[in-house]
Amino acid sequence: MPAPTPAWMPSRKALLVAAIAFGIGLLLFLALWIDQRDSTSFYRTLEAPRSIAGQVFDPLPVPLPAGENGDNASGMGDPGDAPAGGAEAPHRDATPVGPPVSPVPPVAAPAAPARIADRSIPQPVHSPAPRYPREAQRRGESGTVLVRVHVGADGEPVGVDLVEGSGSRSLDRAAVDAVRRWRFDPAIRNGQAVAGTVQVPITFNLGR
Repeated sequence: MPAPTPAWMPSRKALLVAAIAFGIGLLLFLALWIDQRDSTSFYRTLEAPRSIAGQVFDPLPVPLPAGENGDNASGMGDPGDAPAGGAEAPHRDATPVGPPVSPVPPVAAPAAPARIADRSIPQPVHSPAPRYPREAQRRGESGTVLVRVHVGADGEPVGVDLVEGSGSRSLDRAAVDAVRRWRFDPAIRNGQAVAGTVQVPITFNLGR
């Protein structure tokens, strides 16, 4: 006969019920834990990213200054500029080379024309000697004739007056006719040629 079960120990049926209840509770706990884990992962996956405005980034490094020929300050140029075979790249001058430019000589300003000095009296520049009249020679007439010549701005006589005669009408007429063929440098006033008057003595001398 089996030994009798003590009174303080539960029966087998109670133990079986307790074991089943414990198993069911364990299964419920595992199911709940798994469900919570999946829900937490799903929430984290759908979490909105933080705003970029709220983030603080480190400043970018300052670019290195370019060298004289456009290379970096470290001396390393563009790999594409390196010649094939590892040869040293030729030096490139930044200044364009062109034909030499001859200096243009300064153009001197034209000199101002010299101002002609004022002259109040016309000056004869072409004064042929008068013809000695034959009748005055036959009569032995001689003397000096003083005539006044009115000279225009072009240097030509515009009028001849007898100021003082020689005493011989032939000599006086010959002197006036000769002076009418003369040419003069006209009088000058303020650098301009103007009309003027000059007295000219004409001498007739048989001994010459």
